[in-house]
Amino acid sequence: MTEKMNMVRLVAIALVGLVLLAAPRPAFSQSCALCYTQAASSGARMISALRSGIWILVIPPMFMSIGITVLAYRKRNQFRDAERTAESDRIV
Repeated sequence: MTEKMNMVRLVAIALVGLVLLAAPRPAFSQSCALCYTQAASSGARMISALRSGIWILVIPPMFMSIGITVLAYRKRNQFRDAERTAESDRIV
């Protein structure tokens, strides 16, 4: 029974991935008209600054998310292990 559930889950994840890949690119952005016209009318220096700004806004949250995930992964059994040792101390 669990193999069947795992297969259903795998198929569902694959379908979601295919839908995301098939969706048009503008569907993922808000397409702000002001931002578009400002970037289109600016020079190469402004476009470079805009790209740098995008990286500055993307990179720190990405590293913070990765850091929180690593911490959660390392500490995943800390509370459960502490609870088990406390229970074993009470039983003895």
